[in-house]
Amino acid sequence: MESFTFTERVERWGVFECTLTAQIQKNPFTDQKIQGTFTSRSEQKDVDGFYDGNGEFRVRFMPSFEETYTFEISLDSTEVTWEGEFSVSPAGKGNHGPVRVADTFHFAYEDGTPHRPIGTTCYVWELQSEELQKQTLKTLSEGYFNKIRFCIFPKHYDYNLNEPISYPYEGTPMDSSVLTSDNFNLYTGKTEGNSWDFTRFNPEHFRGIERSILALQELGIEADIIVMHPYDRWGFSSMSEEEDDLYWTYLLSRLSAFRNVWWSLANEYDLMETKSIADWERYANLITVHDPYSHLRSIHNCKNFYDFSRPWITHCSIQRTQMYVCSEEVDQYRTRYKKPVVLDEIGYEGTIQHGWGNLSGKELVRRFWEAACRGGYGGHGETYYREDRILWWSHGGVLHGESQERIRFLREIIEDIPTTGLKYLPGRSDEICAIPDIFTPGSVKVYDYYLIYYGYTRPSFKEYYFDDESTFSVEVIDTWDMRVENRGTFTGKFRIDLPGKEYMALRIRRV
Repeated sequence: MESFTFTERVERWGVFECTLTAQIQKNPFTDQKIQGTFTSRSEQKDVDGFYDGNGEFRVRFMPSFEETYTFEISLDSTEVTWEGEFSVSPAGKGNHGPVRVADTFHFAYEDGTPHRPIGTTCYVWELQSEELQKQTLKTLSEGYFNKIRFCIFPKHYDYNLNEPISYPYEGTPMDSSVLTSDNFNLYTGKTEGNSWDFTRFNPEHFRGIERSILALQELGIEADIIVMHPYDRWGFSSMSEEEDDLYWTYLLSRLSAFRNVWWSLANEYDLMETKSIADWERYANLITVHDPYSHLRSIHNCKNFYDFSRPWITHCSIQRTQMYVCSEEVDQYRTRYKKPVVLDEIGYEGTIQHGWGNLSGKELVRRFWEAACRGGYGGHGETYYREDRILWWSHGGVLHGESQERIRFLREIIEDIPTTGLKYLPGRSDEICAIPDIFTPGSVKVYDYYLIYYGYTRPSFKEYYFDDESTFSVEVIDTWDMRVENRGTFTGKFRIDLPGKEYMALRIRRV
């Protein structure tokens, strides 16, 4: 007996959902296709649905306008069409819509509110125990970050040898009881002993991810979804082309309607030896075809950058490729790719043996400030060695470092800038100077706003001159001790005394 239910009212950029209970034929993941067409005065979109187990098919839709929508749903194994309408109310508190690229190098929500991504990485936090997931969300509620990167597939790597709470496919995993980081090749994967049906998904695995995305949405945090990665002992990184494409289309049909989703095709794509550039371009085409909302899209590197100039890529998602230099090159990446630059991995605060995972908190914060003042956006991670092997970078939980409080302080600073974002002002020696990133015709010699960072240098004073007419307010910012000191207003040439310590900054604003 077929039944059909649907949401009758949804807020703008919320999720409309209809559920169809129908007779199952053969493999419902591959042999039955459900689709919907949604129409309002201002838009019309065709949307893929999906099978969600227990005889239920679902179609989700994110409306972009406060209008009445009509819809038509079809399941290709039946001759029946389901029709209806629903109304869209104004967006609720904290709902600004999906994030888009704004002013070439920055981001804004669809309602125009600027978004300055301050991200972190927790690769498989949503595949941990319920208790640990709750602890992660509690930590995230402290407001340190507004974006988090995490994977759909479980991950195998140092300090992360445990089994996930669920798997994406029907079947059974290999016996992992004998695995250690000493007897397993982290980069090529291991498939012996796994028994998966790559044509039958485990809906509960994906429901858990959806619950995580909605929990992040409640906190105002963007979910940067890592669709593929090489750190695998289950065989998910070496599926066939047909299996990959089925996975991509299923994932897109389930998650695209959530407004806070970003797509990262891969974490460290260049370590996935079984995938070619042609494969990545095919996945990108699947996103552009099957995500009707055009969420943000990128791909993340290990040793070699992808060609970020590709038209499907909306922003650069960069891992540093040198031991020391990355944030210092943000303005060069902007010039090269003409897109926002997000440094999703500039090194992690921690104490593990890997060079990328044993930065001090002060060094990570310095890299954040350097990136911000060059017109980019830094990414946090934490990898303190622990006997329980619960490291934030993979499992979530609680933070043990010193950087997160200072990163939140920086977030407050950059959320107070007068435009969408900042850009680097070259030609000023011994300091990193940022100004508002706006198009200004002609030659502008004096700006309304300056954010000047001194990094690891430690001047005891600085002298400035902009012009003879303008009056500027000056604040001294201690980026590590998180203090802002108002030094008053100045006109003409003026001197600012400084404490002669590292990691100081000035904020100068025309009155």
